Amino acid sequence: MSHFNQKIYDLLIKVPAGQVTTYKALAENLGTRAYQAVGNALKNNPDAPRIPCHRVVKSNGKIGGFNGQTTGMEIKRKIKLLEKEGVLVKQGEVCNLSKIFFDFS
Repeated sequence: MSHFNQKIYDLLIKVPAGQVTTYKALAENLGTRAYQAVGNALKNNPDAPRIPCHRVVKSNGKIGGFNGQTTGMEIKRKIKLLEKEGVLVKQGEVCNLSKIFFDFS
């Protein structure tokens, strides 16, 4: 596992159930703009769901990817995981993002 990926996972385990963060917030917390690299790290998450990559969404509130997929059953699974934690998702977008956003501060 790369040092970058481990840093992403270490941050991500801080995001509590019922809250979400973004690829951008994770990257910026590490002092980088490598948002796609964050997505790649999450795609290769070796310890889901303990490392809750389902809690990462796009900055615009859209669901983004899950397990390397951007459509289909994996996205439905991500939505179900979020909804189980109390996150409301409508038409592939997290509702009330500003209220449930975890910013690592």
